[in-house]
Amino acid sequence: MSAARRLRDDFAALVAAGERTDLGRAALAIARIAYPTLEPAPHLAELDALAEGARERVVAARVPEGAAVALAGYLFGECGFRGNQQDYYDPRNSFLNDVLERRTGLPITLALVFMEAGARLGLSVTGVGFPGHFLVRVESDAGSVVLDPFFGGRLLDVGELLARYRAFLGPRGDGVTSLPSDVLAATDAPAILARMLRNLLHVYLDRRDHAHALEAVDLLLVLTPDAPEDVRLRGLLYERLECFAAALADLRRYLELAPGAPDAPAIDARAARLAHAAAAVH
Repeated sequence: MSAARRLRDDFAALVAAGERTDLGRAALAIARIAYPTLEPAPHLAELDALAEGARERVVAARVPEGAAVALAGYLFGECGFRGNQQDYYDPRNSFLNDVLERRTGLPITLALVFMEAGARLGLSVTGVGFPGHFLVRVESDAGSVVLDPFFGGRLLDVGELLARYRAFLGPRGDGVTSLPSDVLAATDAPAILARMLRNLLHVYLDRRDHAHALEAVDLLLVLTPDAPEDVRLRGLLYERLECFAAALADLRRYLELAPGAPDAPAIDARAARLAHAAAAVH
């Protein structure tokens, strides 16, 4: 079995749990795109150690806001985790093992470190797919607080969240005076993993790294098998890599999923050419 097939199967087994997916293990599986022989145990142990390092100060906090600030202070202060503003599109920012080793990453991978450490400490931490920038929320019966892992785990009040939302909307945000409830909704595990993979896919496509882009979109299709655009993209990547039979299968599947797509005639013609190419190989 190829490394890519083994990765796909392992990832599928992990995400079969849906919302209960072990995010740490699944994120480390994603890292096998770049590190095929990666073993998760040492990196899971590092997450355990981070949680233990913060335990005393988190336990000493009397309210969720205090616990959140204590954990953020430990991770982003003492441990030195920070957003990678100098090289945002480095693929290593998307790999949990690299983020743990280098202490830098994207908003979503730094959020993942915070979520995993927080969960080990008994905190109720959720990821928030805030427009343009992933955040975390620590919840309790008394309320919730929102933090920005990319910028030092800073607490964000409603005013700053609204300002960010309006900035994201651009001119359309001029008259917005309150946050829609859905922008602070919790993001479940499959959606977090999909966002991580989408970030990675875009990096690889920009670098014309077709082989790694193929692995990223292949894992995306584990999460959403019938996503037409991803099926189409995987087919085109297979074609680039001269895997003509696999490319043909995906492009035909795309036409089944999106028969009325504007590019359907062009894809149909492409599939016909691929059928000849695949036959010639055999």
